[in-house]
Amino acid sequence: MAHQHSPRFLQIVLDAKRRVHEVSIDDVKGQLDRGEKLLLIDVREESEYAKDHLPGAIHLGKGVIERDIEEHVPDLTTPMVLYCGGGYRSALTADNLSAAGGKRACRCLRTEFGTCTKYLGNLVRLSCAPQHGIRCRR
Repeated sequence: MAHQHSPRFLQIVLDAKRRVHEVSIDDVKGQLDRGEKLLLIDVREESEYAKDHLPGAIHLGKGVIERDIEEHVPDLTTPMVLYCGGGYRSALTADNLSAAGGKRACRCLRTEFGTCTKYLGNLVRLSCAPQHGIRCRR
């Protein structure tokens, strides 16, 4: 059975999503196809990243990213796309980074409405699908 989030938590996430720029897997695929500079950041737990992640993504977990972002991504103009397992952690983290960094080019990856039950699981399936051309690492 899927974990049910509390209404207060969901409201916090909804508030954060109003302030962050979300992008679809197709947006990211288009940027990669055009050779645009883009840094994928997996904000899940280290064990989740170790099990599976998108190719080329670096791991900066939600618990340490605000502390470590300057070391790993010192240039505030580096385009970043954050992702997680359900879209909640990435939205909250993108919101925090935007508030802390002021002009940091930070977006979070979202699912296409109605196509997914688990965000990352479907991203992995989509990323392995021929229409997207992005291969996942297992």
